Amino acid sequence: MAYTAEAFQNEYLALGATEVDAIVTVTSTGAEGGRRTSGATEIIIVDCSGSMQAEGRMAAARHAAKAAVGCIDDGVHFAIIAGVSTAQQLFPDPGELAVASPQTRAEAVRAIDRLQANGGTAMGAWLKLAHRLFGLRPGDIAHAILLTDGENGEYGGYLESVLTEIGGSFTCDCRGVGTNWQVSELRKIANALLGTVDIVARPEDLATAFEQMMTAAMSKTSGDVQLKVWTPIKAVIRFVKQVEPQVVDLTGKRVEEGPRTGLYPLGAWGAESRDYHICVQVPAGMSGDEMLAARLSVMEGDTVLTQALVRAVWTGDAALSTRINRQVAHYTGQAELAEAIQAGIEARKHGDDHTATIKFGRAAQLAHQSGNKATEDLLSTVVDIEDAATGTVRLRRKIDAADEMALDTRSTKTVRVGRQQ
Repeated sequence: MAYTAEAFQNEYLALGATEVDAIVTVTSTGAEGGRRTSGATEIIIVDCSGSMQAEGRMAAARHAAKAAVGCIDDGVHFAIIAGVSTAQQLFPDPGELAVASPQTRAEAVRAIDRLQANGGTAMGAWLKLAHRLFGLRPGDIAHAILLTDGENGEYGGYLESVLTEIGGSFTCDCRGVGTNWQVSELRKIANALLGTVDIVARPEDLATAFEQMMTAAMSKTSGDVQLKVWTPIKAVIRFVKQVEPQVVDLTGKRVEEGPRTGLYPLGAWGAESRDYHICVQVPAGMSGDEMLAARLSVMEGDTVLTQALVRAVWTGDAALSTRINRQVAHYTGQAELAEAIQAGIEARKHGDDHTATIKFGRAAQLAHQSGNKATEDLLSTVVDIEDAATGTVRLRRKIDAADEMALDTRSTKTVRVGRQQ
């Protein structure tokens, strides 16, 4: 597996400036022949609470789980969890993992036919069981799909405590079917477990969504990739964020590794490319002073896969220090776009139409400027965009709940500089 890392920045700082920004593009060609560098384990978690019986959601969930099982490669370990008021392992026998083959996939499909909607919603318990099962195969590329249609019913703070305990130990893609679940709740899970969150408004679309998630998971050939960041004395990391294909703040996930060095989890990788925004605070220098602000190493285990350097050069030449790096400016705008959308939705929920209009207007302007057509289209389901260039919008009187939730879940999806979706 070959990796490259390239840093984009304006390394020139004005006299007195102490903040260094860089966008680092990490690209992997994937393992040779698509072969995994380690084993893989997949767990499918299906909400079987009583509310799943409504609108044919349970039948659609069974169909989707079968579709996902059909996408699991031979030799991959897997299990299925039925999520109710407790976590119940549906397949294989409790405490075990199956090895994917034509026979075990057929057995799993028969087990899925037994899924019935009857019980409550206990996402913390579901995730704890998944964590225990993943623990049977340490070192595997570990991925889960979690489907729900409602809010978590566990006592306050339990889910958060579970996420603190298991955060980063596996990847979990979360999907909410219908509109009676909380985006913030699933986003909390996805952020802790380096996954994605999205709405599947119509039950009949679940199978396609599950197939897409499982196919993407099967394309991962390397697990537990990390970004190792070294900074010199008196330099401090302000933040590390993934900014493409979606915004994910990795700052709080740092694990210290010796003096001035920290590790940030990047999850599993296949043949793909992602962008990261690194911000470092450094002591101010004199004109002509240069320093290495950070050394970034992409790691798998103890192996350095590739490196990039972030530099700082102080200058009294305003023409140099005020030059805006295109990549840094673009992704700063994409992060602001996500924040503006989420603030607009929150303001609207609290009846603050004035703030909501301002925030959605700013979001429309940022989406238009960056060429993020997908987000601009989603915004147009919530507001009438009169002039995207100036951010002039009008709130719609009636908004479909599914449209608002789609805008919320997809607000963190970004586009690269000069590339439209």
